[in-house]
Amino acid sequence: MFVRNNNIQFPTSSFTHHHRMESSTPLLFRGNAESQQRESDDDDGQKQKQNANSSSIPSPTLTLTTLVAVFGSYVFGTAIGYSSPTQSRIMIDINLGVAQFSIFGSILTIGAMIGAVVSGTIADYAGRRLAMGFSQLFCILGWLAITIAKNAWWLYIGRLLVGCGIGLLSYVVPVYIAEITPKNLRGRFTAVHQLMITCGMSLTYLIGAFVNWRTLALIGIVPCLIQLLSLPFIPDSPRWLAKVGRLKESDSSLQRLRGKNTDVYKEANEIRDYTEALQQQTEASIIGLFQLQYLKSLTVGLGLMILQQFGGINGIVFYANSIFTSAGLSESIGTIAMVAVKIPMTTLGVFLLDKSGRRPLLLLSAVGSCLGCFLAALSFFLQDIHKWKEVSPILALVGVLVYVGFYSLGMGAIPWVIMSEIFPINVKGSAGSLVTLVNWLCSWIVSYAFNFLMTWSSTGTFLGFAVVCGFTIIFVAKLVPETKGRTLEEIQASLNSNSMKR
Repeated sequence: MFVRNNNIQFPTSSFTHHHRMESSTPLLFRGNAESQQRESDDDDGQKQKQNANSSSIPSPTLTLTTLVAVFGSYVFGTAIGYSSPTQSRIMIDINLGVAQFSIFGSILTIGAMIGAVVSGTIADYAGRRLAMGFSQLFCILGWLAITIAKNAWWLYIGRLLVGCGIGLLSYVVPVYIAEITPKNLRGRFTAVHQLMITCGMSLTYLIGAFVNWRTLALIGIVPCLIQLLSLPFIPDSPRWLAKVGRLKESDSSLQRLRGKNTDVYKEANEIRDYTEALQQQTEASIIGLFQLQYLKSLTVGLGLMILQQFGGINGIVFYANSIFTSAGLSESIGTIAMVAVKIPMTTLGVFLLDKSGRRPLLLLSAVGSCLGCFLAALSFFLQDIHKWKEVSPILALVGVLVYVGFYSLGMGAIPWVIMSEIFPINVKGSAGSLVTLVNWLCSWIVSYAFNFLMTWSSTGTFLGFAVVCGFTIIFVAKLVPETKGRTLEEIQASLNSNSMKR
């Protein structure tokens, strides 16, 4: 027997059903009634087991929706990976110096900061799907500008536009995926964001070894178009729909994402109750985030993003070829080795995230990244003192690969996963914008300064990155909460309990 509530079916209480049978059934037939009740209870138990199993197996709609979303992550990866294989040819064809190419490489992050500033506002008011579509328009225009560039200014404009697009994508993709997935799959699915960034970056490295830089920019438009044309066919976030008062659409979207035979009443009720509680509060501006009730969430979110970037990742992947050259290695060997390590380690991180939890994987990733940076620093130190000249290039390669591999295991994906989990929906837009902005600001500092730092001291550069990775271990151990196996509402309520009381 079912009762309909906002287009969702859920079973009536078995206790009520049993009580009605007891009071209205003669004693002679009560044995049969009790037998029927036991059968009914068994059926309810079976349904609960089926729902539990179905929550651990993603529906086809959820899988396809996530795939469409992470095409945006792939675009993110192609933008980051573009500068490394094209550096020498662009500098020759457009007659750029090192400082000018550093501007070209780092201006992506300036565009991303602009995108980050408006990302939360656009995602909150227009919705997650429209925000992804809007970002792809910027990326397409940017890649076209780079393709036809005849001078440095067209390169800068194109790179800036692509940056605006990926700044928006870097916030909205993990948030959207976190909001559409059940709690036991959320970490794994959100980490696919980083896996697709890695795939985009790695394939751009490889393709860039065989095609010229204009063709590579033109190829960058393809994943943008795939996502843009697919967005009308996926559902919007049920949590965002509930937030803006479109409750029936929220229920319908949730049912579609979980599968038509799945009982979603409990999850829909949690979303609705939490949203109603938060609607009693005003939307917080970025300034309004600096209140006691949001202190822990903000500290964790900002801290992880700062440490992620000052650990050196964007300097290393933006200018990987120049690192391998300065270490005395072939560009192609270094690039192929990075791809061979980065994709499998990122994939392993995706599968481990919902099994091991966020904190253990972050700690392991930070320890390995610290070791990799130390080995790279040792290699350049041996070069400086002219010792073990045959060993130092191999040591540099091993150090970079250890760093990239362990970074890909956890530090690449998990800060974005946690960012998408820890902020309540009434501050998620402004908090997400701030956290993403800080991430890209730190990325710009590292990517712009990296070539100059390497000229000053390659050893000192990698030792500095090692120190940051070491501090990351302490930060994670002391402050980062474990969010595995908890609903978004449970996480946010525990972190922001003071805000829920107001």
